[in-house]
Amino acid sequence: MITAAGPSAVAASAARSAPVTHWGGRVLAMLLILALLSGGYWLMWRGWKNRAARQAGLPVPSSVPPDGDELGEPVEGVYASTTKHGDWLDRIAVHGLGVRGSAWVRVGRSGVLFEREAAPDVFVPAEDVQAVQTAPGIAGKVTGGEGLVVLTWRLGGHVLDTGFQPRAKADRARLIDGVDALLTERTNG
Repeated sequence: MITAAGPSAVAASAARSAPVTHWGGRVLAMLLILALLSGGYWLMWRGWKNRAARQAGLPVPSSVPPDGDELGEPVEGVYASTTKHGDWLDRIAVHGLGVRGSAWVRVGRSGVLFEREAAPDVFVPAEDVQAVQTAPGIAGKVTGGEGLVVLTWRLGGHVLDTGFQPRAKADRARLIDGVDALLTERTNG
C-alpha cells in the first residue's frame, strides 16, 4: 500500500539546503577583489604623496592674523579645498590646504582668516587677496549653481583659489561683500 507523506516529512526535506561547492573559487574571487581594492587605495595614496612632493616648494601660509586686528563676525560653513588658480581640479596637497572640513571665515582689515577644525588655520593677508567670486565647485566640493565662494589669493609666487561653502545662503553675500570691501579699501587707501 502506498501512503502519502505527511506535512512533517515535506518540511524536513525542504529544510536541507544544497551543499556549498567551489569553496576554492569563492575564496580566490574574494582575495582577488581585496587585492584590487588594496591596489587602488595604494595608487591613490601614492598619487597624493607624489602631488605633495611636486608642491613642496609652496611656502607655508600664515595661520594667525596680526595682533590688534578686529576681525568681523564669523561665517560658518565648509572649507572645500585650495587649488591652483584657474584649475579647479588641481588640489594643493601640502600644508593641509587640500583638507576639507568644517570652518569659519572672518574678514578684517588685515585679511581673511579661515579657522578650520580638521586642519591648520589659514590667514590670507589683505595685500595677497586678489579677488572673490562664486562658483559651482572646486576640487572636493561641487554644489551646482553658484553655492561656493572662491577666494583668489597669492602665496609666495603662486596664485591659488580657496573654496568655501557658507551654511546659510545669506552668509554668502555677506562674505563676498566683506572681501569686496577689503579689496576696495586696499586699492583706494
